[in-house]
Amino acid sequence: MLLNTAGRQLLAGLCGVEEGVLARALPSWGREDARLPAGEPVAAWRIGGAVAGPVAFGCRLCTARRTGAAGRSVLYAPRWNRACVRHGRWLLDADADQPHEYLDVRRLPEVVAAQRRWAGVARRAVRAGAEPERVFALAHAVVARWWEQALQWEREKVWLWRLHRVAGGDAGGDLKWWRIVGRDAVVFPEVVAVADVLLDPAMAQLVWVDSGAGQPRVLPVDGLFCRRLGEQVGREWLGPLAAADHGGPLIAWMGSVIRLRRGAGGPPGYDNAPWWLRREHQPVTMAGQLRVLGKEKKAPGSGTMWRAVVPAEQRMRIGSLLGSAEEQLLQLRGVQSGPTAEVARQLLQGLGHSAGLVEAAWKRTAVAAVNGGVPLEEVAQWADMSPGTLRSLLTTDGQEEDG
Repeated sequence: MLLNTAGRQLLAGLCGVEEGVLARALPSWGREDARLPAGEPVAAWRIGGAVAGPVAFGCRLCTARRTGAAGRSVLYAPRWNRACVRHGRWLLDADADQPHEYLDVRRLPEVVAAQRRWAGVARRAVRAGAEPERVFALAHAVVARWWEQALQWEREKVWLWRLHRVAGGDAGGDLKWWRIVGRDAVVFPEVVAVADVLLDPAMAQLVWVDSGAGQPRVLPVDGLFCRRLGEQVGREWLGPLAAADHGGPLIAWMGSVIRLRRGAGGPPGYDNAPWWLRREHQPVTMAGQLRVLGKEKKAPGSGTMWRAVVPAEQRMRIGSLLGSAEEQLLQLRGVQSGPTAEVARQLLQGLGHSAGLVEAAWKRTAVAAVNGGVPLEEVAQWADMSPGTLRSLLTTDGQEEDG
């Protein structure tokens, strides 16, 4: 609930409690809405998570220790402060349609250790002039992106092992559901580690070196930065996979670092600050994912959700192609100076490469739509081609994948 000044004064008087005390107890106390008129006491209801941040269940054991009653409680808890260190519990979102209040992480000491480690990372962010919540949000988006791809990573064993632990021993009975509910707890150690890495000036220097420094070039798959990043999260094999995901928040962060070094502007409509997270890169919340999962199970045929009928690997590939094309084009913004032949070479090669990436994404999208149950005639119309041409494209694509 939001109150105007007169409303806060009235409520404080009715409660017999000073406004300063209520401000410490109620996170939304000092927040106002410009639409609330001045003068008479007025209040307005708002969704708590939209005003004061995510809402989570409280630890019942901690509640009992403080109040003497082990009842259910909810609290505003940012995602970097969800592990109850005392009792080994990961506190879950309170706005999701699922029965659990917490996950037992007593057998995952690395989760509790990461909770303790975060305090130091947050202090480091402040010293670097960055807002800790933004640093965490970016790192969380990076690792959540990896989580979406991890089912196709044969060498990823740790996360599945942790997931079984938080599921009580076996998540196999409903793996999709547990991957949604358990994600934030399972990946938390890596999120904190990535946040620490991204704050390291030496790592930013590796990004600059990988970009060619004063000589712009496409970021290499075997770059120093991604290789070192993989080592820092205990996955030496991760570097090339992370470097190839050009549609994700990690490459967007790297692009910001490079553009700041070169003094170039960001893409239209986007902030060039490294810690600014684009809306399309923000991970879907547990509540959002559970709603989609419920719809996916109900919607048949061409009415199904895109995420249900297009495998994660294909979705990631389309996103990576688009992101790679975007980054390639951004790299060309500052090249129109120097010898004519050199400028022409860089522009033509870069533009040609970008056009090829866009065409590949276009073809994969058409194939995914038809394979997902959308009538071929409709897809052909949207793609501005004849049904026969699209049918030939599907046949060619299938032969290439078989080969």
